[in-house]
Amino acid sequence: MCGIAGFVGAGTATDLKAMADAIAHRGPDGEGFFADQHLPVFLASRRLAVVDLPGGTQPMWDSAGDICVVFNGEIYNHRVLRKELEALGHKFLSDHSDTEVLVYGYKAWGQGLFVRLNGMFGLAIYDRHRKTLVLGRDRFGEKPLFYGTKPGVLAFASEITALRKHPAYAAASPAKLSLMKFFAHGFFPGEHTPYEQIAKLPAGHMMIVNAATGAREIKSYWTFGIDPNHPAGDAGDWAAELELRLSKAVASRLESDVPLGIFLSGGVDSSAVLSFASDLRPAASIETFSIGFREKSYDESQYAAQVASLIGSKHRLEICDLEAAQGSLPALLSRMDEPLGDPSLLPTSLLCAFARKHVTVALSGDGGDELFAGYDPFKMIERAELYDRFMPRPVHQAVRMMAARLPLSDTNMSLDFIANRGLAGLKRRPALRNPVWLAPLQPDEITDLFHTPVSEEELYSEVIAAWDASRAENAVDRTLEFYTRFYLTDDILVKTDRASMHVSLEARAPFLDNDLVDYVRRLPWQAKLRGNIAGGYTTKWILKRALARRLPQDILTRKKRGFGIPLSSWLRHWTPPAHQVPLVDDAVMRARWEMHKGRKRDDRRALWCWLALAYGLT
Repeated sequence: MCGIAGFVGAGTATDLKAMADAIAHRGPDGEGFFADQHLPVFLASRRLAVVDLPGGTQPMWDSAGDICVVFNGEIYNHRVLRKELEALGHKFLSDHSDTEVLVYGYKAWGQGLFVRLNGMFGLAIYDRHRKTLVLGRDRFGEKPLFYGTKPGVLAFASEITALRKHPAYAAASPAKLSLMKFFAHGFFPGEHTPYEQIAKLPAGHMMIVNAATGAREIKSYWTFGIDPNHPAGDAGDWAAELELRLSKAVASRLESDVPLGIFLSGGVDSSAVLSFASDLRPAASIETFSIGFREKSYDESQYAAQVASLIGSKHRLEICDLEAAQGSLPALLSRMDEPLGDPSLLPTSLLCAFARKHVTVALSGDGGDELFAGYDPFKMIERAELYDRFMPRPVHQAVRMMAARLPLSDTNMSLDFIANRGLAGLKRRPALRNPVWLAPLQPDEITDLFHTPVSEEELYSEVIAAWDASRAENAVDRTLEFYTRFYLTDDILVKTDRASMHVSLEARAPFLDNDLVDYVRRLPWQAKLRGNIAGGYTTKWILKRALARRLPQDILTRKKRGFGIPLSSWLRHWTPPAHQVPLVDDAVMRARWEMHKGRKRDDRRALWCWLALAYGLT
């Protein structure tokens, strides 16, 4: 695991060093540099040594000095690929470095390398013979990769902060449309970042750069989509296959030459990861970590303790409270690099810092909810369709007004919070329901905040395009695609990457294994979301069936809470930031804060987004 940076075009070795120093937290164990002054091409790496500690130094070259790689991530099928490459005649110098597999893999397969990789990565490959630089990002975007769009100099880095150490991007200005989209989603969707002329390389994409001319091309090599070709067999066969593939996914992510542990919430996904890990290692040798809250409606620590006791792991618990949260918040948000409107960033960061005291690698349950329809909005789909069909718009507006008058509650997933959020998405076309349910602010509120008219179509353009282009034939499958392609990639994985890497911890997600995902996306939606309006719904049905012999029923069937925090209550005790957010009418947000403190409205999501920008934009 590392951080990478570099550029093609104007710049100096001093600029490159500054870029690398800005991501030293991603790789505290070493640094490496390469400069081809004639083209010019500059590459840098900061290394967190996890696999093949002596043999994985970067930049790494092939024996002929033609191909150079700097790489952030892990390739879980590197041993299989190494055998294929050795059969083709390639000679390896390292014992088991996954970076060297990238070097010779590109030499053998060129751009075809990317579809063969099962792992997480943001990487740069320099082909000195062809004068080509290739940037690539993994299928789901577990690892970040940003680049500058100015003509004449292409700079790239694992974090925006590092990219802005290059003189061409040091004065990057905030991007209004991107900030508006941030308040519409709670994250920066697709290629958007907070700044003009700085973009994200999308997940599952590569960029090919002609180092001599500066010409660049972006290509997609993989996009998540539901496959209508269902696997053979029945539910029993599907559950057995899932168990086998998940077992292999966990096994491949247990490889480490440094201490490794597991994040444990007591939910289905993290409990499954621990269960499979205990098949492969003595349970007592596995360290598990969880975060608890003093506010009972948010606390799941008893479930994590139950699973740890059942399986026999060495379990550790850290309590997150108001005092600890308030003290760490400004520093946390200021180092986020890419502001995030997800308040669970706070406990995730505390969890990562806690785990890093004991291990260097941690496995998580990320991806399970998105792949198996684990969120409550999946239960709303059929209801929303019926509501839209039979509820007249004037009556809908009256219902919304009544919901707005419900007594405010600070408990997790309270009635007022669910009702107001759910009703906001109803009476909208299907493509917009999911993002609106998640939205910190509605379009008219965003217009007021920025004093700039903006339409739903513009705010949610990426989501609408993906919904309309989907091959899925039903709303459940299209909703699965939304959560996987947007919420997972641009929110959940951003949160996990920044929270973990800021304390030099590597986080791995077995549920995002290629072979597992390729099977899950072929399963019919009825295997993931089981039931109907009359009898109720079961989320993750097929996954729970696959785990039935491993985990107790009370863990498999308990109500999902999510990794939330008592933000609504905490905000009433916090002081709003003194400095202003660029392009935003701060008076509007300060008025919202006072309304929130006075319990006249619940603005927790919008206020968190404002905090994230206030501390995160420099």
